Amino acid sequence: VSLNDFGGNGNGVADNTKAFADAIAHIKAKGGGTLMVEPGIYSTGPIEFVSNFCLNLERGAVILFSTDHSKYQLQKTTFEGITAYRCQHPISGENLENIAIVGEGVIDGQGDSWRPVKKGKMTAGQWKNLLAKEGSMTNAKGDIWFPSKGGHDGYVDAAWRNSQNVDSLEMIKDFFRPQLLNFRYCKNILLSGVSFQNSPSWCLHPYCCENIVLYKVSVRNPWYSQNGDGLDLESCTNSIVYKCSFDVGDDAICIKSGKNKEGRDRGMPCQDALIVGNTVYHGHGGFVIGSEMSGGARRMYVKDCTFLGTDVGLRFKSTRGRGGVVEDIWIDGIRMVDIPTEPLSFNLYYEGKSPVPEEGDEPTKQVIAAKPVDETTPVFRKIYINNVTCNGAACAFLFNGLPEMKISEVEIKNSLFKAKKGGILAQVDGVLLENVEIVPEEGSALLYQDAHNVLVK
Repeated sequence: VSLNDFGGNGNGVADNTKAFADAIAHIKAKGGGTLMVEPGIYSTGPIEFVSNFCLNLERGAVILFSTDHSKYQLQKTTFEGITAYRCQHPISGENLENIAIVGEGVIDGQGDSWRPVKKGKMTAGQWKNLLAKEGSMTNAKGDIWFPSKGGHDGYVDAAWRNSQNVDSLEMIKDFFRPQLLNFRYCKNILLSGVSFQNSPSWCLHPYCCENIVLYKVSVRNPWYSQNGDGLDLESCTNSIVYKCSFDVGDDAICIKSGKNKEGRDRGMPCQDALIVGNTVYHGHGGFVIGSEMSGGARRMYVKDCTFLGTDVGLRFKSTRGRGGVVEDIWIDGIRMVDIPTEPLSFNLYYEGKSPVPEEGDEPTKQVIAAKPVDETTPVFRKIYINNVTCNGAACAFLFNGLPEMKISEVEIKNSLFKAKKGGILAQVDGVLLENVEIVPEEGSALLYQDAHNVLVK
């Protein structure tokens, strides 16, 4: 059926919320089917999926989610690995099967109406334009802009935003930015050909889902977008990400499994993923595991990907308190150019900051002394890397493990790293470098700090 059969109007002004709801209800009553969206700009509120449903966007079709935040009700859900209130996601579904978004159209979350912006990420002219927007305001320091008072008040008042009384949160609901797409406990998901852009926070977030395919999907967020992740696979099983492109404001392809005790209690690792043939432009990381990986991550295969100007190429991050085991990660055939930091980074002192220092960032002193090993200690091991090339980076690679739980059983083979400085191996136990060429512009090719059982062949 066509959206136009249910009153759809692609003039860019009409509200299509009812048209989408009526069309989907019709399809559900028939036991499933496909909803065609013809060329046009369709403004709408949230769209709730049903099982056995395919949304097909023809070339020239744009779904534009409304900037009227009253359409997005507060709901208890999860964000960044823990239970939290968020506004209703523009695209959502829970406990569904056989769902798809296909075609050649565009889905736009109009996230600029939600997201705060840091001054350090703006040019002077851009910052001036933000300050001129009606209803917006900045924090006391004047270095973070908010599109609304509610977003500002939620940011500055932690006690208020942590309230469990949903009525009291209405005043600051703009702080609880939704994700553009959130599917929870769903099976058999296909995203193919469509462009997703301008999300309020994370863009695509399958949560505890099975059998996921992304094929030739384009994900675009402004590079300054706060929490502007591309794809976050959280506690998912059997995922394929093939021939997709990402140009985003935070991590591009990210593997997660819950945060701290809540993630460990959930006990659902992200596992069995194929990440093949993808291209990442701007992003904090190209392929990323963490930092919310308390349920673990295992059996990942990353092959034939290209990272161009990405802050970090292959990024593994965690910190004390997370717990979780990351293991059996296979990486092969990765090409990188002009990486501002490291093409390969293991950082177990993650602080929640951008890998590229921003204006106003203060360095945090790392606690180097060993602590007792328990369920809160993150483990990274059995990671195999082959055929990686990087032309241009600040540092060839960085391993920064914990003294009580060193990064272990890592192999890097048949790779070339051309960077300003060489590689750093700190707090590791069991690293093989075989046929690895490190070409630093200055200093030594390798620096060691509490590194054990390192073999260079």
